Parts: sequence; C-alpha cells; structure tokens
Amino acid sequence: MTDSRLAGRTVVLAGATSAAGLATTRALVAAGARVVATGRSYERLAPLTDAGAQTEVADATSLAEMSALAERLGAVDGVLPLVGGWRGGGGLAGQTDEDFAALLPALQAVRATSRAFDAALKAADAGRFAIVSSTTVERPLAGGANYTAVKAASEAWARAVAQGFAKAARDAGEPLRAASVVLRVKALDPDALAAAVVSLWDTDAGELNDRVITL
Repeated sequence: MTDSRLAGRTVVLAGATSAAGLATTRALVAAGARVVATGRSYERLAPLTDAGAQTEVADATSLAEMSALAERLGAVDGVLPLVGGWRGGGGLAGQTDEDFAALLPALQAVRATSRAFDAALKAADAGRFAIVSSTTVERPLAGGANYTAVKAASEAWARAVAQGFAKAARDAGEPLRAASVVLRVKALDPDALAAAVVSLWDTDAGELNDRVITL
C-alpha cells in the first residue's frame, strides 16, 4: 500500500549495494516512492532492480558522477549516502593508515552527494538528506578511533548541510522545507534503518533539521 507522504517522491540511495540498501529500497518502494539506487556495477545492483529501484552505475564518492546523476534526475526529494564499512581493533597502535584510507569513502560519499543534490533538495517541498552514523561518536574507543573519526567528520558535514538549508530558507524569507539528519546506530539493523528513513517525511523540516536520531 502506498503512503501519501512518499507517493511520487524521488529518493536517491547512493552506494546502496548492501543489506541496508536493499531493505531501505523495499520500504521506500512499498511506500510509493521512486527509488534511484547507485552502485559500481550492474551485477551488484541487480537485487535492487528486482526490488523495484531504478538503478544507476555511479560512484557515490565522486562529485562529478553524483552531479551528473543529479542533472539527469532533476527533481529529487531525498538523498541517503550508504557507503560504509568497518575496520578497527588493536587499540590505538592498530589504527593503521591503510584502514583509515579504506574508511574514508564513507565521508567522501557524504560530501559528494550533499554537494551534488544541494540545489534539488532545497527546491523540493520536503527535501531530506540523511546519513548513517554510529553511537561510538558519543564515546570513542581507541580500537575504533579511525572509524569513529570518519563518522564524527561525517556528522559535522551533515550538520553543516543543515545550517545551509536553514540559511537558504531564511535568506529567501521562506519556510524551511529541507532537513539534514544524522541517524546513529549501535549495530546496524537494516529494517530499523529502512523504517527510520521512511519516517523522515512524518516530521516538519523545521523540527527535523539538524537532529541526531539514535535507532
């Protein structure tokens, strides 16, 4: 059954070839949204196509590729970068440069997608940008310092996006219609994340913008 809050809305899931991406696709499609899911190969995108998404081979960490996708799509109501992964352990001494480099694409995807779709989300009547973060940001551990540092930087970026949305609305003398949100998880539950994403359109942007929601 479609949900009038999401019916006809276009939501981009960038870097969606994961269990979380598939669960979120299914939930959004069930609610009536048009889902555009990106990944680096058609093979890995096949389950998302089967779930009802429009799939696009594109690198979520590339501003050029995300900007090209934004131009092709036009109106967009929601964007969720889902590039993730975890590396850690071994205390502070175990926080290698190689592991840090492997974790950086998550932050790069947040930066690229938010910049590429900024204008579209501001123009939407209920634009939503959301990132997936971790509860470790509240209490960092030495064995996860690399991971938590990337998540903390991603949260800072998402909050800057929120300030940009608020300033644009204020400068235009218009009500705030776009919101940037941080979804923090302890252990990622794909179905819980999917439900949280769908619920982003339940709340007015003025109440939702710059919020941290712990799942």
